[in-house]
Amino acid sequence: MTKAFMDRAVSLAALGPAHGPNPRVGCVIALPDAGEGADAILAQGHHKGTGTAHAEADALAQAAAAGISVEGATAYVTLEPCNHTGRTGPCAVALADAGIARVVYAVKDPNPTAAGGAEYLRSRGLEVEFAPHDAAQELNRRWLVAMARQRPYVIAKWASTLDGRTAAADGTSFWITGEEAREHAHQVRAAVDAIIVGTGTVAIDDPELSARPAGVAEPHQPLRLVMGERDTPGAKVWRDANAARVSSRDPSVGLEKAWERECRVVLVEGGATVTSAFLAAGLVDEVHAYIAPAILGEGPSAVSGLGIGTMADALRGRDVTVTRLGVDTLVTAVFTKET
Repeated sequence: MTKAFMDRAVSLAALGPAHGPNPRVGCVIALPDAGEGADAILAQGHHKGTGTAHAEADALAQAAAAGISVEGATAYVTLEPCNHTGRTGPCAVALADAGIARVVYAVKDPNPTAAGGAEYLRSRGLEVEFAPHDAAQELNRRWLVAMARQRPYVIAKWASTLDGRTAAADGTSFWITGEEAREHAHQVRAAVDAIIVGTGTVAIDDPELSARPAGVAEPHQPLRLVMGERDTPGAKVWRDANAARVSSRDPSVGLEKAWERECRVVLVEGGATVTSAFLAAGLVDEVHAYIAPAILGEGPSAVSGLGIGTMADALRGRDVTVTRLGVDTLVTAVFTKET
């Protein structure tokens, strides 16, 4: 019974936005001992984004609006109910006050500010069960790493030729990859909180750094964060207030700025100097390498200057995926160090 309702809670959680400071959470409130069918579900909800009701509060509100009592019911939640007041009130208190008798949650909350919900619920006399669920864990994998590290989850992205070149010897780089790969990159941009580039990239390429996925009228636009000491007045990145400057080449300083702006997942798009700095500092959690079936033989590389002199010291990824995107290939790998 627990798995069926938790599966439903995970599917609800996935409806929430991938971007923003909050995790994606779903909640199903069901009658105890009533089987696994839809008839047992009293209410359900999910978190719809920053400033909106959390999943538990959303489900409770729907029950109240329908005149349904949740007294003695069980709440299945994908993440441990929060125990703090932020933009909204604590979900642990709301569940207890509503008369919920039992709470089952799939992932422990690593956020030191919000954690403690399970302990609070037990103090109010509720039965609390921790029931690990792989899909619930994976849905918020990046957010969970960010909370554990207390800094944004970092995705390093580049597009290169088969021989690892990101531009030709004359500096031209439009377009290394084809339309399908570029479309995928825009989908990724729309799901992250910030894009980080260096002042060199801004000065040379003058990129918009906007998310333009096909078929989406008003996609989420990530913060445009520029690192470096060179001034870039009049560049497209400064077209509105959704941009920030970090007058430093230190990746940690850039991540601190992004964290202050409530960014939990950032996309480092380079160029090579910035990307290499993040890799050298051990601050890359995931790599997205778009590879085009082309060879240049000369030109800048995607990464350089890491000071690695032997294969034994090579940075090795795991959980590798390979995706065909038209004539191009996307290789992703996770580099997050185990906690």
